[in-house]
Amino acid sequence: MNKENEILQHIRMDPFISQQELSNRVGLSRPAVANYIANLMKSGEIRGRAYVLKETSAIACIGGVNIDRKARAEQDVRLYTSNPVETKETCGGVARNFAENLSHLGYNTLLMACIGEDKEGGWLLNETKSSGVDVSQVWQFPARGTGTFTALLDASGKSVVSMADMNIYENLTVSMIEEKWSTISSAQAVFVDTNLPVDCVHYIVNRCYQENIQMYIDPVSSAKALKLPERLDGTGLLILSKNEAEVLSEKHIHSSTDCEMACEILRRRGAERVIVILDDGSVYYCAEAEVGHLAPFITDVVDDTGVSDALGACVVYGILNGESLHRSCQLGLAGMALTSQTEASISGFLKPEKIYEMLANADQTK
Repeated sequence: MNKENEILQHIRMDPFISQQELSNRVGLSRPAVANYIANLMKSGEIRGRAYVLKETSAIACIGGVNIDRKARAEQDVRLYTSNPVETKETCGGVARNFAENLSHLGYNTLLMACIGEDKEGGWLLNETKSSGVDVSQVWQFPARGTGTFTALLDASGKSVVSMADMNIYENLTVSMIEEKWSTISSAQAVFVDTNLPVDCVHYIVNRCYQENIQMYIDPVSSAKALKLPERLDGTGLLILSKNEAEVLSEKHIHSSTDCEMACEILRRRGAERVIVILDDGSVYYCAEAEVGHLAPFITDVVDDTGVSDALGACVVYGILNGESLHRSCQLGLAGMALTSQTEASISGFLKPEKIYEMLANADQTK
């Protein structure tokens, strides 16, 4: 990250930070920091004390919003019989989770998703709006039920089996997306998941590429990953599970070499960066000049629902702030660890200063 972006990031986290404190944090003299700030004010990035940052367009998050219903087993799970559980409901959906996570990280976010005119849909809208996400562009369908995601968790909080009812999205059409394209095209970047119908996915991916709109993709599941077009040109980041990477690359992954080959196959299809979240929670990442494998943070897992959404959002945050893919994935793993420590699908502690603090502490223990 260059010094200008580093200074902006510190100001974003603390608009009242002094020039001397900035000097200490970025390793420059105070006069040098003052010069950077003067240039940032001339360019319009900063509008004055307390370092008011210019307004930026939102990140449009297009895809799933649903009720997460989680049943946590009170003992070892036994299949084909009744299991005593404790059940809870939270807001969920990949695109919705991304929007809220990025909102916690300081970005304006806009959600474009489908809900029914039912109690669940109204609750989701109110909760998502209260978290700072713009929900004005959500499609609402009468006589259709809002999507649900039901997960059975074992006693340790790990998902055993999950079921998604996202049939409401079959009502979404390309023409409906076209009607909102002026909103999408004004976004700083677009995140899309594959809960959408296949023709809608293709339309968004192709048009974002044609109009040079930065795009990030999460295929949601190995089955829905097949909705993606053959060409992924314009995809700034492709966020995959191991199974999704295998399906999309048509290659079994048993080793780091296999993972690198799978990522390269997807990069040849047009994806600029690819990350694969492996079964053990580690991350393999691949870009033109960066390839590597990072272990997860060691933490007590309360609930692993939503952890991959937190990881992906933090990686996107790093990329948007000029971090390397390696550093962005470290931020992602910190976000994943934070989210796994709560029963909610989103951690209220997910803040830029917190994930950077976790990285600093991890570096000190090495």
